[in-house]
Amino acid sequence: MPGDSYDAEAAAEYRQAREVPREGLESWRQAIAVEAGFAAGMTVLDVGAGTGGFAAAFRDWFAVNVLAVEPAAAMRALIPAGEGIQALDGRAEALPVPDACADAAWLGSVMHHIGDLEAAARELRRALRPGAPVLIRNTFPGRSERDLRVRFFPETADSVAGYPTVEQVEAAFATAGFRRTALRCLPQESAPTLAAYADRIRRDTDTKLRALSDDAYARGLARIREAAAADPEERAVSWMDLLVLRRAGQ
Repeated sequence: MPGDSYDAEAAAEYRQAREVPREGLESWRQAIAVEAGFAAGMTVLDVGAGTGGFAAAFRDWFAVNVLAVEPAAAMRALIPAGEGIQALDGRAEALPVPDACADAAWLGSVMHHIGDLEAAARELRRALRPGAPVLIRNTFPGRSERDLRVRFFPETADSVAGYPTVEQVEAAFATAGFRRTALRCLPQESAPTLAAYADRIRRDTDTKLRALSDDAYARGLARIREAAAADPEERAVSWMDLLVLRRAGQ
């Protein structure tokens, strides 16, 4: 759930730089199909939807209806709302949806933006139908070594170290009756080559990169260019975790 300080230009740059191309998400499509069991007509709650990349993917992949919740107006304006997608102003701790309205919840790269994880867990329990899964796509401390940014900008590991751990997320959601049912590390292709990846990076759209000094950022870009020159065909593949939680006993 990116901060609500984005203007229209920054939101557009975020979409260009941060949304993973659809063709690079095949492993995620397959894993989500297995873990969520989506069927046409189901309702998915996308919390911290950003510019709607996954909301659109879910609609196209599974023919579900998506409630895309995003606090930043400029980001929300870029969500492809219309048939199958409704864009809503809100946060994880205060979801603008009725009770028991959704068959699953998706939180993509937002756990470290949520101020009160237990409040978010309570809200998700309220909004979800019994047995509905919470699918969390995030980078977690101690599990980020295959993240492209950590690989080429090693200083970003300091930022990741401050994110909630898997155990902290599980503990917070346990207060609302959720338990882990799966934890999978999955690849995603951010660009067809490392050179293309270097070209699409936008520092201001990434909280990890914004935290770096100018010198550290320049060194990281140089590392990507050097790796691209050494292997021009290497694809820009990064890995993130999919953590799946369900209410205990359901």
